[in-house]
Amino acid sequence: MPAPTHTRLHPVAPSGGIATRLPWWALALPALAFVALLTLILNPSDAQAAAGDPTIPHLVERVRHLLAR
Repeated sequence: MPAPTHTRLHPVAPSGGIATRLPWWALALPALAFVALLTLILNPSDAQAAAGDPTIPHLVERVRHLLAR
């Protein structure tokens, strides 16, 4: 009795590399998290745990000022 063969649902990837397809949210969620964290760094008064000397925002402002020249 012969065993059933399985057919591929997707075509075979070309020999030059690996073909992968990402869903839309696989790129959108990290980008959204990056923007949210960057917003908190630039405006630490919105963060609940913000206290003390805001060193990182001063550094970001200096970098922004140097790049604007």
